[in-house]
Amino acid sequence: MNFFDAQDHARKSTRALVAAYVVATLLIVAGVTAVAAAALYGGAGVSADPRLLTGVAGLTLLVIIGSTLFRMARLTAGGGQVAREMGGTLVSADETDPLRRRYRNVVEEMAIASGVPVPEIYVLENERAINAFAAGYSPDDAAIAVTRGTLEHLERDELQGVVAHEFSHILNGDMRLNIRLMGVLFGIMVIGLIGRTILRGGSGRSRRGKGSGGVVIVGLGLAILGYIGVFFARIIKAAVSRQREYLADASAVQFTRQTDGIANALKKIGGYAEHSYFKEKDAEQVSHMLFAVGARFSAMFATHPPLTERIQALDPAFDDSQYPEVRESSGSRSSEQDARVAGFSASAGTASVGPQDVVDAIGQPGPAQVAYASALHAAIPDELLAPARSPDQALLLVIALLLSGDEAVAGRQFQLLTQRLGDKRTAVLKRYYSDINALGPRFSLPLMEIAFPALRQLSAAQQEFLQDTTRELVELDGYIDLREFCLQRVLARSLDNAAAPNRSGRGRSAGKAATRNAASMLVYLIAYVGNKDPDARAEACRAGLSEFGNWAASQTFSNKDPDVVVEFSRALDVLQRLHGKAAETLIRAATRTAMHDQQITVAEAEMLRTVCACLGCPVPPVVTKAQTGA
Repeated sequence: MNFFDAQDHARKSTRALVAAYVVATLLIVAGVTAVAAAALYGGAGVSADPRLLTGVAGLTLLVIIGSTLFRMARLTAGGGQVAREMGGTLVSADETDPLRRRYRNVVEEMAIASGVPVPEIYVLENERAINAFAAGYSPDDAAIAVTRGTLEHLERDELQGVVAHEFSHILNGDMRLNIRLMGVLFGIMVIGLIGRTILRGGSGRSRRGKGSGGVVIVGLGLAILGYIGVFFARIIKAAVSRQREYLADASAVQFTRQTDGIANALKKIGGYAEHSYFKEKDAEQVSHMLFAVGARFSAMFATHPPLTERIQALDPAFDDSQYPEVRESSGSRSSEQDARVAGFSASAGTASVGPQDVVDAIGQPGPAQVAYASALHAAIPDELLAPARSPDQALLLVIALLLSGDEAVAGRQFQLLTQRLGDKRTAVLKRYYSDINALGPRFSLPLMEIAFPALRQLSAAQQEFLQDTTRELVELDGYIDLREFCLQRVLARSLDNAAAPNRSGRGRSAGKAATRNAASMLVYLIAYVGNKDPDARAEACRAGLSEFGNWAASQTFSNKDPDVVVEFSRALDVLQRLHGKAAETLIRAATRTAMHDQQITVAEAEMLRTVCACLGCPVPPVVTKAQTGA
């Protein structure tokens, strides 16, 4: 299942969830109305007032829907909100714990390999079990959390398998579905919560000798309905979750191209006394989001397939007698150091993949991307990694990433920055600028992805200052460089989506004619940037347009030099609402154009990354023969 099929599957699951929610809500409303009728008109010869019962039904419906919307509104703060509610603590920028540092490095490498911003990184320090989860509406507001037991008991390849499993949920649309599921289940179960509260109050009144028969009947009826709601909620949750866990396991294997990591992590869960069960927090609300079961459920309510079956899907020869004995750790076990990779090459080279390979890798990076990301991450000096992880310094680092490579233009930009930031902070920014230039342009997007969790911790005013400043810097000399534009566009989209994740991607799509014109212009611009020779440019353009079918065959372009950034921006504004197969076709056309000459430049790669970012498609790095050693 590729990224676009997975997204379609998630949308279908959402529709099924909505249908189940509607049915469950109507049944609960009918049940509450019946309880109210029994409590108010249960006596012989008493006629029911239909208007009152209609009011009860309406109020019940309002409570359920309002509770659902309230819960979902609370979760618009992103995956970090869920992690914090579960007792998670954020991994700090100056982390000294070797286990936490290893964990952060693995997550950052996975994010670079996937082509998405690094999620917020949390640890549930009080949980000794082996478990993890990812939460959020989209990759732009995602968070990953693991238990302390996961860090202490898993080796690096096992931790990598768990993180890869969670990244599959991030990339395939599972997180948005899971967040909605949390809101829906809360709305369904809230009547039971109200019933138990009423029942406790009625029991107290009864002990004090006060009449409370009607109150107890209402409370008991609502509590029973609540238990029924919980019953159906768990069935809905289990049905939605189970199959997606198999898919995430398979994606983790594709990610790392080895089954031992995730399989051994699952085996350790089976052989560990604490298993994957949460102790400090009630895992009911997030059970469908966890790497493994967080509490003991019957088979009917299980949100995950049986552990042995999951392992056997990865290791068919395994049986229950082979679970290893995992002893409790004191937490002092030393962690292997992440080796720095010397001689990493970030030069452009001959493409070793085709357009379909790039499309297939969206949301499903392979071992080549993981190896590339690990080497790239290891080649970033600590002088840049440390500020990328710090909220205080990430703002300055990202501004430095967007400065011009032209010394004269950069000089004018520094004058503006001195006015805005002062001499001391501008001096720090100049140092980052120098280090970035020495490192090379291929590191710009990965550094921005690593800096993103720190940027999300900035206040709304600071984020607005960052966007305004970067926009003014790239427009300072009246000419916007393509590289600067691509970075600024990706930054703006990620920050906007993180601020309002549940509204991302909304809006009316452009008409067919406007969409086709924008798509063909996009292809031409990529051909123009990647080919200086007019004939080669025309061939690359025709190759890309061929992906669109008959309507594109008659498209022609003059040899007049376009204003690349202006036209690229206009095309993205029109095309950013595409999704599903239309988005897949556009990405395939853009990739075929860029790779027509079997070469891919940094500029072409950044244009592809920007197109995919605007479409909400996490594209991994395009690995070339020069980078793989082929």
